[in-house]
Amino acid sequence: MPKLTIEQLDLRGKRVFLRADLNAPLDGDAVSDDTRLTAVVPTVRRALDGGASVVLASHLGRPKGGPDPKYSLAPVARRMSELLGVPVPLAPDCVGEATTALARALPPGAVLLLENLRFHPEEEQNDDGFAQALAALADVYVNDAFAAAHRAHASIAAITRHLQPAAAGLLMRSELDALGTILEAPKRPLVAILGGAKVSDKVTLVEHLLERVDALLIGGGMAFTFLHAIGHAVGTSLLEADRVETARRVMDAARRRGVQVVLPVDAVVASGLDAPRGRAVGVRDIPADQMGLDIGPRTVERFAEVVRTAGTVVWNGPMGVFEKAPFAEGTLGVGRAVAASPAFSVIGGGDTVAAVNQAGVAGRIGYISTAGGAFLEFLEGRTLPGVEALTEAPR
Repeated sequence: MPKLTIEQLDLRGKRVFLRADLNAPLDGDAVSDDTRLTAVVPTVRRALDGGASVVLASHLGRPKGGPDPKYSLAPVARRMSELLGVPVPLAPDCVGEATTALARALPPGAVLLLENLRFHPEEEQNDDGFAQALAALADVYVNDAFAAAHRAHASIAAITRHLQPAAAGLLMRSELDALGTILEAPKRPLVAILGGAKVSDKVTLVEHLLERVDALLIGGGMAFTFLHAIGHAVGTSLLEADRVETARRVMDAARRRGVQVVLPVDAVVASGLDAPRGRAVGVRDIPADQMGLDIGPRTVERFAEVVRTAGTVVWNGPMGVFEKAPFAEGTLGVGRAVAASPAFSVIGGGDTVAAVNQAGVAGRIGYISTAGGAFLEFLEGRTLPGVEALTEAPR
């Protein structure tokens, strides 16, 4: 069902509890990558322009059940203040008398950032009492943290039992629109590109996508399990022996459905991850003492041919050991091919986003998802607690 969005709310004089994903990497006491912070700015501004004050909430890292200065949101508060052009003070905690007093004193146009939600173990426990304490800080709930929407946590799920209406922020709405297009009404042909290390990480996704896609392009470490399943020796490449039968089952299902499965025809091999360079060989010729660490140039071109004729492309996962320069070219090449395609393209996952940025083509991608796990679970057809908890839009 379509969900209520912040654009449908009258926010004048209201305090908005805005759950964001501000889980940004830090370098000392500074934010080193503000991508996630920048992504939520339009929703904060929408609320402020609508006459509201904003109680901003997020987690940061994985503190072990209590306050830890290393995981304080203080650097995030400073960077958000710069991005918004208004003061963003940091509350001493996310609940408690002092925090409640600060929230209730907020005038329209003001922002308060709560301290790390995960300083309280009740957050990850989806504790109802903790959720009720968070709900008491505001009049309206808005969730803009799609990247955390697959977590049944107190600030994402339980809070909506005590704070209504519960609306999607602008980023959440954009994510749901883009991913919903893939699942419900994609322009055909729909092509999925999957990479990453393991078949086991993507089995559910592959099986779900087979019911929807017209072509499935498989790269990354997971490709070698598929190659082994059709009889190729893969040297010392990553191989999940217990998933070979799964790979065969996937390919049989694809044949029955008329889905084209495209596997690598060549690979860049080397003796190990620290090798200064690799060399491209056909997948029939991988030496017994070498491992495949990237797709080869012929595979990049083969993938590009399929992508060129696509109506919609969804891509998750690198094509090789992307973080190592000698084995990044396959991922970068696929990124350039997706960007050059006339298709509507959607990508998600940290490495995949990093690849299109490194290739200089991010501006030519249709939609770049901020999420990793939530992106995959949504495409797998799972119900995301953070989405399910939102109020349904009026008909």
